[in-house]
Amino acid sequence: MERSEEFGRSGYWYPEADSASTVDVLNLLRRYRSAETAMRERTRISMKMNETDLVALRFLLREQRAGRIVRAIDIARMLDISTASTTTLIDRLEKGGHAKREPHPTDRRAGIVVPTVSSDDEVRETLGAMHRRMLALVDEMSDKERAVVTRFLAGMTSAIEEASDLDQELRDVIRSHKESESSGE
Repeated sequence: MERSEEFGRSGYWYPEADSASTVDVLNLLRRYRSAETAMRERTRISMKMNETDLVALRFLLREQRAGRIVRAIDIARMLDISTASTTTLIDRLEKGGHAKREPHPTDRRAGIVVPTVSSDDEVRETLGAMHRRMLALVDEMSDKERAVVTRFLAGMTSAIEEASDLDQELRDVIRSHKESESSGE
């Protein structure tokens, strides 16, 4: 029985091949993103945190490991939120036992925000096994394979970022047009 080429081109019926098709790769990328989103949701639920709090905590942990001091303004800039919202966020992190405020080591007028040891332990316990599996997978790759994956992921990131920039440009044009119409020009 001969296979119809019509189905092969649609992307719905995958042609038999020794390697993954473009559609296969994009579907696996979507599946990865879905799995990562589900993992983040499980992590947030287990730690009783919202997405913004979790992002802030990861930032605090990363900066601590790098030996950098974090002020409230650093969190506000990283998240692109107001200082008032940042204060509320830090209050939630403190109440949940995930972070604490401390005096700045060199500027007695300022304060810093640090993750708690228990929070670091909780993140490691929650995500440690998964991170080890991910690292092992990447470690098994050859330098050439890692270069290909890196180029692919960087290209996909650029494609999405460019689309986001174009979306913003389009919103700006629409807003400008609406403002022109409402001012009677």
